[in-house]
Amino acid sequence: MNTMHANEQVSKKDSFPIALISLTLGAFAIGMTEFVIMGILPNVAEDLHVSISTAGQLITSYALGVAIGAPILTIFTHRLPQKLLLCLLMLLFILGNAIAIIAPSYGILMGARLVTALCHGTFFGVGAVIASRLVQPHKRASAVATMMAGLTIANIIGVPVGTFIGQHLGWRASFGAITIMGIIAFIGIILFIPKLGQDKLTGLKQQFAAFTQPKLLVMLLLSAIGCGSLFTVFTYITPLLEDVTGVSEHSVTWILVLYGCGVTLGNVVGGKLADWKLMPSVVGIFAFLCIVLTIFTFTVKSPTAAIITLFFWGAAAFAVMPGIQVKIMNLAQEAPALASTSNHSFANLGNAFGAFFGGVIINHVGLTSLPRVGAIFVGTAFIISTCLFIVETRKKHSEQSF
Repeated sequence: MNTMHANEQVSKKDSFPIALISLTLGAFAIGMTEFVIMGILPNVAEDLHVSISTAGQLITSYALGVAIGAPILTIFTHRLPQKLLLCLLMLLFILGNAIAIIAPSYGILMGARLVTALCHGTFFGVGAVIASRLVQPHKRASAVATMMAGLTIANIIGVPVGTFIGQHLGWRASFGAITIMGIIAFIGIILFIPKLGQDKLTGLKQQFAAFTQPKLLVMLLLSAIGCGSLFTVFTYITPLLEDVTGVSEHSVTWILVLYGCGVTLGNVVGGKLADWKLMPSVVGIFAFLCIVLTIFTFTVKSPTAAIITLFFWGAAAFAVMPGIQVKIMNLAQEAPALASTSNHSFANLGNAFGAFFGGVIINHVGLTSLPRVGAIFVGTAFIISTCLFIVETRKKHSEQSF
């Protein structure tokens, strides 16, 4: 028994870097397929003979596919071994993107997008659980952040490269590149992800009971509010930079790359902070994020100041995510994959609402109000997370006094 335990520990130590890289590659491919469509939307619309607004529904449908479909898929596959499920998800992802390459019509392309959307939330949900099991408990948030880095790196490298390919070789070539990335990730998962022992299976009733804890629902709400704040501003960042800040169209791309660097840095730092002090880091990052967005309300009209603020905004916006993810998994130990997947569902609902609400704000108040509204959203998240932290601290002190 001791030998087996020792072997498992050695296996974890040896497989830690490459196993996590395999998960990161999968996250990179999924992040690329989610966001690259924004850069090749005009090409898709022209080739499939639809309007830009109609082609834009390919983005909306993807977000809704993640939000609604992922938890359902997780429920129906919860008895499968996690490594097997991850492999099946990547095969489905490869199939969806392969169909997109040859899609003869808008309807079939929409269907292909929905197939890949199903993989998105469930992959990140199960992948986060696996990542946390590959390391010692005090490194769980950093492991999750390492996997999530694939999503952030996709915004820095994958989307610009995918857009370049689509503009020069046709939009179908972009999906071809994503398919190749999916195949590489699939091979990496097969070779390097260890066969982890299956967790004790719980029935759906017990899973839903664990899932409906008030604290867990509060954390899911925080995830939605945080992402809602992000997309209220980020969806319209290009017109904001061009029309308000006065940045040239050519410069926007490089500014967004710098923003992406901030996102990646924040993701790593946020994971380490969450490993150190989980809830205090979540509360503190929300407070910092509120301050940064408030500052952005004033710096948005100055190119240099706006660029600096954007870097810190991207870092703070993504620094909070590893902590929320791990907290949700800790609260739902009877259903970690379902809870983790649902986190991505709530995040995508926040994305959809933020983009919609940002449009309403622009129509009624104007572009310059977006950072202020984003700050109000995050301020609300700060108040809620602070209240939750105080309640937990008081309960802990009360238990220790007995």
